[in-house]
Amino acid sequence: MKFSMLVFSLALVLSIASLANQSFAQTQQSELVRVIYSGAFLVDVRTPQEFAEGSVNGAVNIPHDQIQQQISKFRGKKSIVVFCRSGSRSNQAKAILESNQIKNIFNGGSWMNIKSIVGK
Repeated sequence: MKFSMLVFSLALVLSIASLANQSFAQTQQSELVRVIYSGAFLVDVRTPQEFAEGSVNGAVNIPHDQIQQQISKFRGKKSIVVFCRSGSRSNQAKAILESNQIKNIFNGGSWMNIKSIVGK
């Protein structure tokens, strides 16, 4: 009896945690949509070769390994969305920008995620 209650309790906790994660992800996606439709500066941080194969309409290409050298392009922007193939390089780019006192940066994750929001 005690074991079955423990298993039930654990399953309940895991279910609640899963719902909380889904809710958090939906909130993040909603915020991303709002920021993009408010005119965010869209930056694809993939390589020029990857960018040439396809990206998001209106995005500029500043590879993540060039963010520090091109920091001036980010200053004064109301909001910035960085993205790449999977979200890893954009996470690095976000950290570099934040360490340079650039504000309102959002990691959009994959370029396909951003493309699904922007359309085209």
